[in-house]
Amino acid sequence: MTEIENKLTIGTAPDSWGVWFAQDVQQIPWERFLDEVAESGYRWIELGPYGYLPTDPARLADELRQRGLKVSAGTVFTAFHRGIDQWDIAWEPARKVAELTAAMGGEHLVVIPAMWRDDVTGEAVEPGTLDSKQWTDLFEGHNRLGKVLLEEYGLNQQFHSHADSHVSAQQDIEYLLELTDPQYLNLCLDTGHAEYGGASSVELIRKYPERIGYLHLKQIDPKVLTTVREQDLTWAAANLAGVMIEPPRGLPDLREVIEAVEALNKPIFGIVEQDMYPVAFDVPLPIATRTRNYLLSCGSRTAVH
Repeated sequence: MTEIENKLTIGTAPDSWGVWFAQDVQQIPWERFLDEVAESGYRWIELGPYGYLPTDPARLADELRQRGLKVSAGTVFTAFHRGIDQWDIAWEPARKVAELTAAMGGEHLVVIPAMWRDDVTGEAVEPGTLDSKQWTDLFEGHNRLGKVLLEEYGLNQQFHSHADSHVSAQQDIEYLLELTDPQYLNLCLDTGHAEYGGASSVELIRKYPERIGYLHLKQIDPKVLTTVREQDLTWAAANLAGVMIEPPRGLPDLREVIEAVEALNKPIFGIVEQDMYPVAFDVPLPIATRTRNYLLSCGSRTAVH
């Protein structure tokens, strides 16, 4: 990341355009997504779900180059708490994403743990808490993944705590950080998911400054979150209810988060990820532009380049 002079570099992701899947008729075409990212003033993106953007490195590189865009990270999903056999299940898709991310010059892989209940039906697919062996399996799986990603692809594993997963609350995130290897795993601090799970982004930044490796910047509507908790809504249902809100109208205070991150005095990405699936195609662009402008106003060493 030597070319990034500013300490916090703002980017965006397909998620902010309502993209959750590799293919879905409700999602904006990838060409329009890239065009609108460039139009809204961003220069860095994540790959999003593998297969949404072209997976041929030469073609993707050309499409990005035409629009002045670069890749900060790819994203994969894991379920290492379910046992040792999960390595074989996780590695093949992770390998594909790692190869494409590295080929595009990205340096990070955002890793999201499996959710314990179906995010559409709400049906529990497993218990919502882990026993000691499952925690150990989770830690060992991620340490192994991080080692392979770093040694074979030069990628840094950034663990993304997530709503309806086993790593969501403050104590769960801290437990993960305390018992994993900082060489192979650091935190993709998603401010929206942290708030959703009752965790404090600013407290995590100040308590674990060396473990904050990447950011997803978003806000939660506190009124909708109250409804989510009262009705025990799934993550997908919460999104449909409008739990994500355009900054600066929600929580946490992103100005306070950015000031805390800038105090770390290290280069770091802050990727805008406003979950909006499904969304009308004409909605994301103006939101993305306003959000970019707001975030750039929050810090003294924050930029898009």
